[in-house]
Amino acid sequence: MIDHDKFRALVKQLYATVNELEAMFPGRHFTPDGHMVGSLGECLVADAYDLKLKAASNKGYDALTETGVEVEIKATQSSSVAFRSQPQHAIIIKILRDGTFEEIYNGPGILVWEQFRGKRLPSNGQFQISLNKLRQLNQTLAPASRVPRAM
Repeated sequence: MIDHDKFRALVKQLYATVNELEAMFPGRHFTPDGHMVGSLGECLVADAYDLKLKAASNKGYDALTETGVEVEIKATQSSSVAFRSQPQHAIIIKILRDGTFEEIYNGPGILVWEQFRGKRLPSNGQFQISLNKLRQLNQTLAPASRVPRAM
């Protein structure tokens, strides 16, 4: 079983270290990225929404809700995320510099996937969508279409 408090403290400590390094070396960036951000995001979301994580790099989804809904988790520190396929449900977060996160989108994957309708698949096989567009979509969702946060 995960020690939720220790996990949150470690993430905050990681980002505090990044901030200190950037202050110590002005002009240098120590931004966590790539697999680290993806894994951190998956763990932050699983912890916050009480989801059961699947094996790393599971095809199509990252976690399951208690009722069996497949959830694709996307985490970023930039202004967009990418999708290869339509998820059943998507939770997209932006990891903040203090190690917490902002929920950008929490809803049905079809609403995200509809944004790509009629568009040609990019050569890398991933459609990009901006966080601003996802925020707009998120505002249209009824509470019942979201995965609730754990208490």
